[in-house]
Amino acid sequence: MRPKTKISHHKSPRIELVREMFENEPYEYRSLGQHVVSAPGVCGGRPTFKYSRLEVSTVLALIASGQTIDEVVQAYSLSHLTPEAVKEAIQLADQALVQSAQMLPSPA
Repeated sequence: MRPKTKISHHKSPRIELVREMFENEPYEYRSLGQHVVSAPGVCGGRPTFKYSRLEVSTVLALIASGQTIDEVVQAYSLSHLTPEAVKEAIQLADQALVQSAQMLPSPA
């Protein structure tokens, strides 16, 4: 029988909810970076690019499929996506992956 592994769930610091007006509408979000946010009322709170409904996961999937940052930015020009925003999303995804790996139990 395999020994049970104790899993520790670390609480991450609470990210402050920002409230502002955007195009004469209230907009609430938690800033994950300068360009990437989690807005409770947008896409179920999944990470999006600020002031848009463009999900970060969509852009990362396009990059993973071989599209260049410039091609993705051009395809989503109506969302005002910038190369800097895409690069930030890639960096945040990298950080999340590293943090996830650090939470794995150590080998016995």
